[in-house]
Amino acid sequence: MPFTVRNGKVDDVMAINNSDIWNDGAWLAHRYDASADVFHLRHVSRSAHNAATFLTDEYLGVEPHPIVLSRSEARATNAENANLHFILHSAFCASTMFANGFDLPGLSMGLKEPVLLNDIVGFRRRGAPPVAVAERLGDALDMLARPFADDLAVVVKPSNIFNALAPASLAMRPSSKAILVHAPLSVFLLSVARKGLWCRLWCRELLEGQIADGIVELGFEPSDFFRQTDLQVAAVGWLAQQKLFHDIARKLGAERIATLDSERLTANPDKALLAAASHFGLGDHAAANAAHPAFGTHSKFGGSFRTEDRRAEYALAQTAHGDEIEKVLIWAEAVAQSANVPLTLEHALRF
Repeated sequence: MPFTVRNGKVDDVMAINNSDIWNDGAWLAHRYDASADVFHLRHVSRSAHNAATFLTDEYLGVEPHPIVLSRSEARATNAENANLHFILHSAFCASTMFANGFDLPGLSMGLKEPVLLNDIVGFRRRGAPPVAVAERLGDALDMLARPFADDLAVVVKPSNIFNALAPASLAMRPSSKAILVHAPLSVFLLSVARKGLWCRLWCRELLEGQIADGIVELGFEPSDFFRQTDLQVAAVGWLAQQKLFHDIARKLGAERIATLDSERLTANPDKALLAAASHFGLGDHAAANAAHPAFGTHSKFGGSFRTEDRRAEYALAQTAHGDEIEKVLIWAEAVAQSANVPLTLEHALRF
């Protein structure tokens, strides 16, 4: 039976029927507690999803009394056959805006970087056996697949630290499809440079995690990274994710995988949404939502934000950091050629 914890004491949840939780995606599976092998659930309305940049306590607020559901109870959700699709991304590519576009009542809901999946990543990185990771990953995906009301599907955009688990996730759910959203390397490096010191540090943290995940196969020795500049490290992280995306696209093919770069997305977000909805099997029903309000709003900070605004920001960054970026691009292209990493992905989303 689900329960909550109040003042250190366990309270049974009598007012909420189990089926109300199991069958309603508004009861977000928010965290996984590996020590107790339980999920923490909290109620997040559709409007709360829209208002939150990401599904984290920073944006949702702290839930002091989550509903706690044992993993064995969670398996009663029967969500294995629910329609769950993925937006996988390599950061700074308008993927949050894109995920916002899948708030299509009656069709789909977009989940933006649920912490639950980060918890599974942490469980793996702490050395959990692969079988245990696979079991918890499968259960976590089932929990996130529960639809809102009469929606047809859930579209989840994990944090990019989840990318190493993407191949396993797609293998576990053979009916799931994915769109791999990425910025061209030059645009990615511009983003890192203009965001400043915190972002350069984040790129080093990202690469540290990618190395732990075993997805950095570019011919470097561990000591090499200490002799690389911040933007070189950022480029290595981008190349590692690009190789992973290339391998996923080639293995699973165009039926399940489409790729989309940030420049095509931001130039025509409405058309990209319609094409993506079709790829996910939502048909042409999303046509009425083509002019989605998410596409005129800054995904991180709110307020009006247009494609022209984005281009202006990048032009300023190019002026300030262009020389450094051009040098790193030449170096990164040589690394990509040596490691057989294509800079353009197959199976581009058609629109």
